[in-house]
Amino acid sequence: MAAPPACADADPSPTSPPTARDPPGRQAEKSETACEDRSNAESLDRLLPPVGTGHSPRKRTTSQCKSEPPLLRTSKRTIYTAGRPPWYNEHGTQSKEAFAIGLGGGSASGKTTVARMIIEALDVPWVVLLSMDSFYKVLTEQQQEQAAHNNFNFDHPDAFDFDLIISTLKKLKQGKSVKVPVYDFTTHSRKRDWKTLYGANVIIFEGIMAFADKTLLELLDMKIFVDTDSDIRLVRRLRRDISERGRDIEGVIKQYNKFVKPSFDQYIQPTMRLADIVVPRGSGNTVAIDLIVQHVHSQLEEVSGPQAALASAHQCHPLPQTLSVLKSTPQVRGMHTIIRDKETSRDEFIFYSKRLMRLLIEHALSFLPFQPARTPCAHRVLTFHPTGLLLCGEAGTCLGITGVSILRAGETMEPALRAVCKDVRIGTILIQTNQLTGEPELHYLRLPKDISDDHVILMDCTVSTGAAAMMAVRVLLDHDVPEDKIFLLSLLMAEMGVHSVAYAFPRVRIITTAVDKRVNDLFRIIPGIGNFGDRYFGTDAVPDGSDEEEVAYTG
Repeated sequence: MAAPPACADADPSPTSPPTARDPPGRQAEKSETACEDRSNAESLDRLLPPVGTGHSPRKRTTSQCKSEPPLLRTSKRTIYTAGRPPWYNEHGTQSKEAFAIGLGGGSASGKTTVARMIIEALDVPWVVLLSMDSFYKVLTEQQQEQAAHNNFNFDHPDAFDFDLIISTLKKLKQGKSVKVPVYDFTTHSRKRDWKTLYGANVIIFEGIMAFADKTLLELLDMKIFVDTDSDIRLVRRLRRDISERGRDIEGVIKQYNKFVKPSFDQYIQPTMRLADIVVPRGSGNTVAIDLIVQHVHSQLEEVSGPQAALASAHQCHPLPQTLSVLKSTPQVRGMHTIIRDKETSRDEFIFYSKRLMRLLIEHALSFLPFQPARTPCAHRVLTFHPTGLLLCGEAGTCLGITGVSILRAGETMEPALRAVCKDVRIGTILIQTNQLTGEPELHYLRLPKDISDDHVILMDCTVSTGAAAMMAVRVLLDHDVPEDKIFLLSLLMAEMGVHSVAYAFPRVRIITTAVDKRVNDLFRIIPGIGNFGDRYFGTDAVPDGSDEEEVAYTG
């Protein structure tokens, strides 16, 4: 028997994998089919029009089978496509709602490519790219069977969960975190793990039915229809479904003729009249994309510098009642004198900083709730031999504590917390301040599961403007941690930072060892303590304007 043709890079279709029960002839036949489908997909590339030069190749959205990192690297910068509001006002809410762009058009019209080009040209750091493909409804067993034989219409409005789409988009515009389903096209089902997204400066929502719901339309600030020739869309769909979704060419053509084309004519093309802008030829129309970007820039209002707003927010106000300052004993004043001294060696700086951290943690634990005793002396313990007497004690100890450090200086407080609270869980947040805009930006997040059940001790060694602390608190609130269960701990704070955090989050407990009254023009605490991270870790401070962490971070 002749050997099957070689096809090293062809994966068999997941809808019809070879099994041990297949005879050798059947396995050879399936291998030939897989190679033929792959060859068909590659030959289809030659029929597509060339993509405009200077732009990166198309990437999958979050709705695809394989997840992409939430980054978009351009020639100029890195754009974070998982979102994150860059700033919150004095009320702890997003300064303004995000600008929402809707991208509609037929299947394989190039919506995702156009979205990517808009994101690159906008040059804003925080963008959410939300694909309608993530919101296909969960299919019944009967519908699953139909989908497996290309007999289910995925291009009908009823195939989408519009209620979930609308609630998700509303939350994103308000700057709240959302859970987005991840759809697997090979199995026609949602994956078990959902993806977390946050609000951002700009939200781009793309999908074939982006304009098919009245309520959804009202949430979109700008509506764009990508109009691409039907022949080109068919070729793209053939290539995508064969190479990325493991389907055979006959099934793709059958589905296109039976569902895709009729649904486009009936439901999608009529929504073109609802669009503010129609982009013929999709990603190849760079002139239209440039005009779109100019309009979006004109709509994005300039936000005044956050530090300037914070600087005036606290004037003429007494320190808030939620602030607790460690008692200024001679011991505490002496340790502050040592760590503030420029001539103090690194070893001494670390030693006395750790002592202060330990005292601060102990002081903070006194604010945590204890189990109330039902009656006096309800909790009795038998003392050790030889006395053997009963002792009236407290009814219980504080339970459910999670520590969260704001990197990098905040992690220096973790050993003190672990020394006091056995087996405490630790999370980390990395927030940096953009030197050009003065806005705090979230770059990394790792929080324990079920953190909303715990009291959270949020740790940062210095707080000047309160910008990073406010964003960190907002992240915790996004993860359902009650505001009154958040304790912000810092060795040193400026009055500006105290007022900013307390005004935005009046139920957050603020605990520190000292409060300085002023900050300088660069929003450094005066007299301050210097760059705590550099002094503790023994790293040399780098010149202002660089991208190094401690320079970018202003607390």
